[in-house]
Amino acid sequence: MKIAFVGKGGSGKTTLAALHARQLTAEGRPVLAIDADINQHLAVALGGPGAVSAARPLSEHLPAIKEYLRGDNPRIVSAKQMVKTTPPGRGSRLLRMAEENPIWAECVTTVGDVRLAATGEFSAEDLGVACYHAKVGAVELLLNHLLDGPGEYVVVDMTAGADSFASGLFTRFDRTFLVCEPTVRSVSVYRQYAGYARDYGVALSVIGNKVEDAADVAFLHEHVGADLLAWMSRSAYVRRAERGTVGPLHDLENANRAVLGLMTDAVDGTTQDWAAFTRWAHEFHRRNAGAWANERTGVDLTTQIDPDFQMGPAALAGTTAG
Repeated sequence: MKIAFVGKGGSGKTTLAALHARQLTAEGRPVLAIDADINQHLAVALGGPGAVSAARPLSEHLPAIKEYLRGDNPRIVSAKQMVKTTPPGRGSRLLRMAEENPIWAECVTTVGDVRLAATGEFSAEDLGVACYHAKVGAVELLLNHLLDGPGEYVVVDMTAGADSFASGLFTRFDRTFLVCEPTVRSVSVYRQYAGYARDYGVALSVIGNKVEDAADVAFLHEHVGADLLAWMSRSAYVRRAERGTVGPLHDLENANRAVLGLMTDAVDGTTQDWAAFTRWAHEFHRRNAGAWANERTGVDLTTQIDPDFQMGPAALAGTTAG
């Protein structure tokens, strides 16, 4: 199950993503956390200020990722003709959560018991010459080719605001959690995100955060309505973590920890719609091909779309072994 955490900058989405990933891992569930935020803080949220990822950033490994994923797909002549939206087809390599492959070996490390991959930071060399979506493109490719199932969880900390709508990345998730403070600015991000997501069937749940009293809850109910799943109160545990002391999960306030359970229930209650996943992958690949990718590669990338291939458990029969 692919899970996105989105919200206004400073809303606490990275904190919630880390807590949820840690809770799932503590319960013995297979988890892969991915830091796809322009500010790379998920490793610290998972393990404190001394936690650094020893793995190579996904963006630095992108050529090798493309080469591996294309497998012997006859529709993809070379890895140089793969872009962030290239969908899998017959002959492509699909990724599974519980397997050994060169991408996981090179780009995934363990931080605070949670398996973690990261896009890589937006560096000084990128200023004025690169778009951050070039780094997030590695995440989109991975999600396009990842055959995860119920009981397996990919937790992705997205960049703040509605920035993911600049690509089709927002359609790659089974459940999206929007972290919302009881403020006008945070609610405005929710409205923007919900407005975009509605036309694409995005399963959206709002988690209120930094809630202090009944008035805060009433404010969220008024502005978010039925999308409000649960809310986290102001937390001494989280405040200590933000100062660098990430304590054991059993120290998290009972009411706040119960919210993590409700989130898991919401994810587990979501049906993976592989037909929609495939349909939107093809649609956004066509859009990107026409907008920029055909010109950049010099070929018609829409021919990469395999109309007879659909992601899902049955797809394994038509893919290349790892």
